[in-house]
Amino acid sequence: MRRYLGAFLLTAVLAVPAATVLRADDDRDDHERKEHRYKRYYDADGRDWHEWNEHEDLAWRHYWDEKHEAYHDWAKANREERRDYWRWRHDHPDAVVVPDRH
Repeated sequence: MRRYLGAFLLTAVLAVPAATVLRADDDRDDHERKEHRYKRYYDADGRDWHEWNEHEDLAWRHYWDEKHEAYHDWAKANREERRDYWRWRHDHPDAVVVPDRH
């Protein structure tokens, strides 16, 4: 009986760290996948979709700087502000608004 109990405890002690490492890798992979999921917004006037990412956020900030108005988050923008932004954005491509930083 002692032999079986000893073998069981040894197996349990060795298995817990291995399971923890595997779970940590799964969490990291999930986090990496979530980092690259961006919200998409439909521009009815432009009849196209826009992905809200770091570049779009920089462009949104640039938009408010150019208007000389106080910045606020996209999430707090009303429908008219969003519509005006998409109009402005079509006239300001990434190369103008978000220059390559390399």
